[in-house]
Amino acid sequence: MTDQLKLRWIMTLSTLFIVLNTFFIAREIYWVMLAPVVLLITLTAFIALDVLLLAIVFFTPLSVILQEYDFGAAISMPTEPLLFGVMIIYILRLFYEGKVDRKVFFHPVTLAIIFYLVWIFFTCITSTLPAISWKFLLSRLWLIVPFYFVAIHLFKEKKNMARHIWLYVASLTIVIIYTLANHAIDNFSETSANIAMNPFYSDHTSYGAMLAMYLPPLIFLAFDKDSARNFRTASFIILLIFTVGLIFSYTRAAWLSIAGAAAALIMYLFRIRLITILAMIGVLVALLFVYEKEITIQLESARYKNTKNRDFEQRLQSITNVTSDPSNTERLNKWASAMRMFNQKPFFGWGPGTFQFQYAPFQISTEKTVISSNFGEIGNAHSEYIGPLTETGVLGLLSVLAIVITTLLTAAKLIYRARDKRIRLFAMALSLGLITYFIHGTLNNFLDTDKAAAPFWGFIAMLVVMDISESSGKNKEEKLAD
Repeated sequence: MTDQLKLRWIMTLSTLFIVLNTFFIAREIYWVMLAPVVLLITLTAFIALDVLLLAIVFFTPLSVILQEYDFGAAISMPTEPLLFGVMIIYILRLFYEGKVDRKVFFHPVTLAIIFYLVWIFFTCITSTLPAISWKFLLSRLWLIVPFYFVAIHLFKEKKNMARHIWLYVASLTIVIIYTLANHAIDNFSETSANIAMNPFYSDHTSYGAMLAMYLPPLIFLAFDKDSARNFRTASFIILLIFTVGLIFSYTRAAWLSIAGAAAALIMYLFRIRLITILAMIGVLVALLFVYEKEITIQLESARYKNTKNRDFEQRLQSITNVTSDPSNTERLNKWASAMRMFNQKPFFGWGPGTFQFQYAPFQISTEKTVISSNFGEIGNAHSEYIGPLTETGVLGLLSVLAIVITTLLTAAKLIYRARDKRIRLFAMALSLGLITYFIHGTLNNFLDTDKAAAPFWGFIAMLVVMDISESSGKNKEEKLAD
């Protein structure tokens, strides 16, 4: 095609678009103006899927949830429609090419994730609310496929790992500044801390969890001796912004997760084996069950009243307040209801995503709180572990634990055995970031949102790629980028 002919086509199509756009605007139909944007995104998806995924990562902290009350559906815009499209294109490519990367597919973490998804599929079939469960599975797929499986291909070019982190951090920094500005209007009160980040985050708990998750990688970037001085300075400034944001998020679970990550760091430094740590956790869980009544009595005797100007120590102590703190008492109410549900359906569970619609009859009047509800509008089981146990049974919980354990084992192998010191430190930073979420997941669950799924599955994908590269002896060939 000659240049003159190309120009004629461009002029013709542009004129046609202007005429059609004018016609639809006159009829107050404005969505046609988005056609060029949709076309550009579609072309990017087919030509440069990695570029589209990185763009999604950037927009994730800035995405806004749109709720359609007539249909009971909520969608995060603009990211979730894009994630759905990325998932479809990736699946079509798999069928078209007819091959998979065996090293990725048979990696222990990938097998754990596949087990997790397959078991969700089977429990959708046995679900008490099939429509809810199939929708749950679909939403899990459009989060895991792009943020883990597509990201693995993206991270084969090591520079994209740093790009992934920095794109999310850059937009989250915007949200932090926006949140602090809103919070300052109300003199940084704890009451306004729960809504200052709206509309970007639904509440301070999910916002605080993401801040905590990125602190370890930011510490690595700020003190990485192999990076340029200006880059380290910029990283340190952003680290300070994230720290301030975390403090004023008033998210107790996030603070606790940072303390847990610090304990994990000590264990890494002293090379305490994972099996020893898991044994210790098992003993603690067993003791909690054995001495459940005695512990409850002690907790109920420790009353910490809510006041407007509590200090940091009192806020941490309020985590143990199970008598007057509404968020704690309601969480215990849901957990108790979840265990009663589990006792009725211990193997297949009630179905993925069904807890909030089924737990009301399992509440006991003496355990209800001022914020309890019978209509399923105040959320799920508030735990990444109890929720799957109730909704998908014992194997559902084991599939989640399999992802946690295989991820930690992969991280430990890199930390202790990687030949490149920078790889070891980066793997430690990623694992500590994930550990903050593993701990946070005992009290809340956000993996059904794009904001948590992007870093969670992204960090895991980075560890898997580095592990495969280390096994192949390729990590020395290409450095991590700034």
